[in-house]
Amino acid sequence: MKQKTQTKFQPRGSVVAALDLGTHKIACFIAQVVDDEGGLEVVGVGYQAAQGIKNGVVVDIDVADKAIRNTVHTAENMAAEIMKGYPLRDVVINVPGLQAQSHNFSADIQISGQEITDLDIRRALARAQEQVLTNDRELIHTIPVSHSIDGNAGILDPRGMTGDKLEVNIHVVTGDLSSLQNMATCIERSHLDIVALASSPYAAGLASLVEDEMDLGCTVIDMGAGMTSFAVFQSGQMIYSDSVPVGGWHVTNDIACGLTCSYADAERIKTLYGSAIVSSSDDSELIDVPRLGENGSDGEHSVSRSLLIGIIQPRLEEIFELVKAKLDESGLGQNLGRRVVLTGGASQLPAMRDLAQQILDKQVRLGRPIRLNGLPDAVSGPAFSTTSGLLNYVATRSHEMPAEIMESADSGSFFEKFKRWWKENW
Repeated sequence: MKQKTQTKFQPRGSVVAALDLGTHKIACFIAQVVDDEGGLEVVGVGYQAAQGIKNGVVVDIDVADKAIRNTVHTAENMAAEIMKGYPLRDVVINVPGLQAQSHNFSADIQISGQEITDLDIRRALARAQEQVLTNDRELIHTIPVSHSIDGNAGILDPRGMTGDKLEVNIHVVTGDLSSLQNMATCIERSHLDIVALASSPYAAGLASLVEDEMDLGCTVIDMGAGMTSFAVFQSGQMIYSDSVPVGGWHVTNDIACGLTCSYADAERIKTLYGSAIVSSSDDSELIDVPRLGENGSDGEHSVSRSLLIGIIQPRLEEIFELVKAKLDESGLGQNLGRRVVLTGGASQLPAMRDLAQQILDKQVRLGRPIRLNGLPDAVSGPAFSTTSGLLNYVATRSHEMPAEIMESADSGSFFEKFKRWWKENW
């Protein structure tokens, strides 16, 4: 899949946009670069119910194209003063957790007593990318996790140091190529260029985690409509990510089946009366449920709130049990830390934090976007963490973009390439 190469972040005053394509909603944030460090201020927002897309897969390209155009147009109108009549062109998009896979590699570079440069690190990253390249996978992230020089581990930044051999442990994320190509086709029909891809749980973590959580070890769980994805952070980097194919829509479906009502009514009832844990007072509270296919007050029946929560809670327990099993299988052990941050639209039910703490046996808090200026209140909640994080990714992590790594690793004059060959072979 062709991505537009972006070798460095855009200068102050330029515009960047994020397009979040989910099962429940499509959202577009437009931001302006406000300083030389890549600081962003949101100037345009658009979102609507997702159409033509399910679990990150395009199921109807014409319907999806129309929904994307409408969403982007709404954001452009809000940002009209900044855009000055020019249409939006460049976007960073999310890769759903079910389409992404984590891979861990190590790469050695012979330094031969020379000073380690940024180019040496990039060559190590490029070697890791070459190991994982296949015809059916697209490179999404190449993240240097840790470094060692001549067997001395724990080096955070080896640049400027000397040694004979540099070893870099690298986390590579790839995505399903065919799904991404269909998504790219849909976006290009809207006259947009993809400048970067970012996995959804990674973006959610960049938006909602504080620096200490990233450094000490934390798992962010992004509870979406069609799936629940998660990412593990340690020493400031994402070291693992995965997903389970169960999310908020499955809770809504359970309610619709259990109470025999429409999906729309089930979603409304879940939002107004739902909870993750039943309490003693729920038996006495009654909820009016419209009967499927009937209208008016005669078409309603009443159920206790405890019955509703009795439908919701088992599905949420299943989600957290599946996530726990995946984390236990990861082999990361203590790197997981004792901290979990829940985010995403499906994380907002009351008592969700308490249920997660019971099952995961970790400290849990609810997360929302914390790193963007100018974010309207309507889109500042957990449901928009991924959208916000896409902008954070472009602003602070552009060096992890595979296309840029390959381009810079192969750059330089003939003399510079000869010096690199000499260091590696003599």
